[in-house]
Amino acid sequence: MNIQDLINTGANINITVSLKDLQEWHKQVIANTKQELEEIVMSDKLETYPTPKQVSEILNVNLSTLWRWSKIGYLVPLEIGGKRRYKMSDIKALLNKKG
Repeated sequence: MNIQDLINTGANINITVSLKDLQEWHKQVIANTKQELEEIVMSDKLETYPTPKQVSEILNVNLSTLWRWSKIGYLVPLEIGGKRRYKMSDIKALLNKKG
């Protein structure tokens, strides 16, 4: 059992850890954090901002439904250059919630 396994158990125990094990765990934490941050950065680079018409086609709803959803906070558009756009990640989250 490694340190992370002990942490995941949630047990309230005292342990003695060798410096080598502590260093290995530290490197693992850094590697995991680096991977998570890289995934966030890559997903931000891949973000697109479709128009209301495109969103209505993707979700198979009419434009008035998008307007109502915006008013109740269900799917809120962004204002970019005076035009309404939606974050594709928000649309994907809605689609995943439905499925």
